[in-house]
Amino acid sequence: MPIHADDVETLHRYAEGVMSRVAHHAGNVGAIALTLLGGIIWRAAPGSIEIKQYGGQLANMLWWESASTGTRYAFAYNHQTQEIEIRDRTTQGAVLHRFSNATPVTAVEQIFSML
Repeated sequence: MPIHADDVETLHRYAEGVMSRVAHHAGNVGAIALTLLGGIIWRAAPGSIEIKQYGGQLANMLWWESASTGTRYAFAYNHQTQEIEIRDRTTQGAVLHRFSNATPVTAVEQIFSML
């Protein structure tokens, strides 16, 4: 069951977990993960960020709702492509965007400004 990330402490724990997993098996997305987290904080409706729990720990999956459009998005790491994906509404939804450390920060800003 996901938990709400309504405070900096929860987001901090999530970021720490993501970055520790990046160090072990996902080096292609560390820098962009931090950029994406900033984009989520910027565009998310207050109280809409949810993080999946697995074994009592925060997992890599995160959901949020756009403050401007009300659309729900899911973020997850794709192990096959080694990219972070934005999916439409759920983790099984259509892939809307893919990101890796090769993605320019300006592209992230442009994408998020439309969400």
